[in-house]
Amino acid sequence: MADASGAASAVVAAEVSKTFRVPQEQVHTLKERVLHPLRSSAHHEFRALRDVSLTVPKGEFFGIVGRNGSGKSTLLKCLAGIYGTDRGAIWVDGRVSTFIELGVGFNPDLAARDNIALNAAMLGLSRREAHRRFDSIIDFAELRDFTELKLKNYSSGMMVRLAFAVMIQVDADILLIDEVLAVGDAAFQQKCFDEFEAIKAAGRTVLLVTHDMGAVKRFCERAMLLEHGVVVATGDPETVGNRYLDLNFSSEARAEAAANEHAASAPAQAMDAVLGDGRAVIEDAWLENGKGERATMLRNGERASFAMRVRLTADLREPRFTVQLHSGTRVPLFTASSGWGAAEPVGTLRVGDEVVWRADFDNVLGPDRYSVTPSVTLANGTVVAMRDRMFSVVVTRTQEHGGALVDIPFQARLERNPAPEEAAR
Repeated sequence: MADASGAASAVVAAEVSKTFRVPQEQVHTLKERVLHPLRSSAHHEFRALRDVSLTVPKGEFFGIVGRNGSGKSTLLKCLAGIYGTDRGAIWVDGRVSTFIELGVGFNPDLAARDNIALNAAMLGLSRREAHRRFDSIIDFAELRDFTELKLKNYSSGMMVRLAFAVMIQVDADILLIDEVLAVGDAAFQQKCFDEFEAIKAAGRTVLLVTHDMGAVKRFCERAMLLEHGVVVATGDPETVGNRYLDLNFSSEARAEAAANEHAASAPAQAMDAVLGDGRAVIEDAWLENGKGERATMLRNGERASFAMRVRLTADLREPRFTVQLHSGTRVPLFTASSGWGAAEPVGTLRVGDEVVWRADFDNVLGPDRYSVTPSVTLANGTVVAMRDRMFSVVVTRTQEHGGALVDIPFQARLERNPAPEEAAR
């Protein structure tokens, strides 16, 4: 099967729906059943997925995001064949490896060595192949000193490291990964991210369910946002991530999504999408060159400034003004915020106030077209106002350099005939 562009598809879901019957009154004992044999067991239906469709080409890193209860994990389990669907169809072209629930397939009364063989067999490896890869698995999981310890004595972090280490050893074409990496510590998460880079470079297909918008923006070519089992947006990870934040912090956005629960899949928002809960409005934003003039083109190596004019529609205590510039390939290369470092405290702003916030910086960006996203947030992360990719600016170089994303200032020197001890350093 191929997508609209003709590229071969690894995963296709067409109008998939899944409903669970949830009992409203449970009978817990035999005595209750005997005393009330005619009592009917009432149920209500919970629609976890509603006509969800997606197409993931081979080799794509695809993100699935949404708030708790949005249907992300249910969708992944349907794709993995763990759940059957009530309606719709799913096609998967390739060998699948799943990492959906922590410890699934593990026997807590067996040691790590035996569980590796057991779990690897469930994922399609032969016993001989699992034995051959044992050292790689146990070293990646950093559990060399605990190979003979029963898994019931493992911590949750040790369990997730072992499960992930087994999963990546399977020669699968498609990886389905749920939000269990949040259990690992920072060092292990970075190790997993390094492995994601290798998986991506190898051209394997990955569907990643996560709440980590940084991971989505870093790895995914596209992303999909679910809310109450309905596809709210599909497209650019940056835009989908911003829509996700909007749903988290804006009651108006949640109300809009609820009103459109039966609508078809919506495209990702366009450039200059207005987000936030409405307590502030970004009326204008611009960049200035070293002469203080508004500019749509900046020269590398010169002083520049960003400014935005904001109108308050409610009182705000210590709002944070932020600007972020992304390269043409959606890599964030510059961020400035009033909430960082030695920035002057903003204090409390009152309804009706109109302010201009500025950030001056040395332009070390390489030549490219950069999109500019200004925002106003609170300390707890609430998005008050945001204009995603409100406008763009072109950066040109003043002289020839090596073609880097950024030109970091440096000083160099040449030492002739250094002393032997200096040359050995």
